[in-house]
Amino acid sequence: MLPFSFEWVWDMGHIVFHGGLWYALNIIGLGMTWCIGKAIYDTIKGKGAHDHH
Repeated sequence: MLPFSFEWVWDMGHIVFHGGLWYALNIIGLGMTWCIGKAIYDTIKGKGAHDHH
C-alpha cells in the first residue's frame, strides 16, 4: 500500500521506517549534490588533474 491510499494507517512502525528512509535519502542526495557541484566548480576553475599523456 502507498501513503496516499485510503487504507494506509500511520502507526509507529511506518513513521519510524519512513523517517529513516527519508533521512538516508537526504544524506545521499546532499552528498551527491556536493560532489557534482564540486566537480563542476573544479572543472570551471581548471583545478582538475593534469595527468594527460
